[in-house]
Amino acid sequence: MHAIKDIDFSSLIAKETNGRMRVRLLALSHIKDGANITETAKYLKVSRRIVNEWLKRFYANGIDGLKEKRRPGRPCALSDTQLEQLKQHVHSNSIKPSGGRLKGSLLVTYIHQEFGVIYSLDNIYRLLHQLNFSWITSRSKHPKQSIEAQEDVKKIPN
Repeated sequence: MHAIKDIDFSSLIAKETNGRMRVRLLALSHIKDGANITETAKYLKVSRRIVNEWLKRFYANGIDGLKEKRRPGRPCALSDTQLEQLKQHVHSNSIKPSGGRLKGSLLVTYIHQEFGVIYSLDNIYRLLHQLNFSWITSRSKHPKQSIEAQEDVKKIPN
């Protein structure tokens, strides 16, 4: 069992970036300072039941018991092999020697044609993030660009 009086909640609250976790820590801080569950719930504008749950979780597991659990969302419409194929497609088509960019709308079309799954553009970017791609575009290269000419321009004094 964890003791509420042994913890410095003010420093934990100051360090915490998650707003929900800060409220939970604030509730425990109020209780440590002598407020009862009803007063704490009124002050934080939450139900007494939820404050009671936070207390139970704290006493059972300490500060870690207050952390949010992972929420399962909608499962991905693509299988692991399809995701790997998409990753290979993005990797091989993102930098083209002839110039040009790989756009999200092109990926929507590719996924629909290859896998028969329709994704919105927002979900394409979320999916790319999940596959460890960052959607930062660079300037495309002109097929006739000359690296020597670029280096010569850099050497010209201002």
